[in-house]
Amino acid sequence: MKKVLVTGANGQLGQCLQKIAPSYKELNVIFKSSKELDITDILGIEEAFVKGNFNYCINCAAYTNVEQAEKTPDIAYKVNAEGVKNLANVCKSYNTTLIHISTDYVFDGEKDEPYTVKDVPNPINEYGKSKLLGEKHIQEIMDNYCIIRTSWLYSEFGKNFYTTILSKAKAGENLSVTDEQIGCPTNANNLASFIISLVSNLNSRIGIYHFTDGLSCTWYDFAQKIILDQNLQYRILLKKDNNYKTIAKRPKYSVLALD
Repeated sequence: MKKVLVTGANGQLGQCLQKIAPSYKELNVIFKSSKELDITDILGIEEAFVKGNFNYCINCAAYTNVEQAEKTPDIAYKVNAEGVKNLANVCKSYNTTLIHISTDYVFDGEKDEPYTVKDVPNPINEYGKSKLLGEKHIQEIMDNYCIIRTSWLYSEFGKNFYTTILSKAKAGENLSVTDEQIGCPTNANNLASFIISLVSNLNSRIGIYHFTDGLSCTWYDFAQKIILDQNLQYRILLKKDNNYKTIAKRPKYSVLALD
């Protein structure tokens, strides 16, 4: 039986993994929230691995507040870079395969066709830079790893674009949503299934993967689909916002080619 550690288990992806893990009888999956296992605490990681003897570590722990990362980048780098470096070092020591979740925001959005794993990253905000540094730490330290870049994650769990739009629409709030960015919304449940399939059958290539649900759209398009799917279009007014202001620069086009 393969023994698997999941960090950041209370985030939306971690909760999606918790939902499906019992179906995989060949896996013994141990879930640790960020409070139970802080990846910025290398001694805590060491202690967990001494007791665990893990074959795989799925790192779902991350600092994902893109706006706040511009104001307090040190926090983003502490988790997304230094924390990942800690995990990579400990995983290497225990011969544990690290499966790490990264982001489309490692790219600058200047292309007009999907980004492949061979494209050179060039992040334009602190969040993207911190995530790219985490990737680099893994590649420099480890041989047995999978870095999975994904985009626009949503699910029924926690606060995300999907749950926010749905909540506001059900409350009858009119909405203004930007159409200035194009990406691929990705259901975290689908990503969780992909990750578990990697763990169950990891005899293919090690390295970087891109995973999304494959359909590109703007945030406005995505909001429209959510509202239509829930038959809420008669309750609210949805309009495009061409003046969506953010502190962080966002890639205008961050569609990932599936590899």
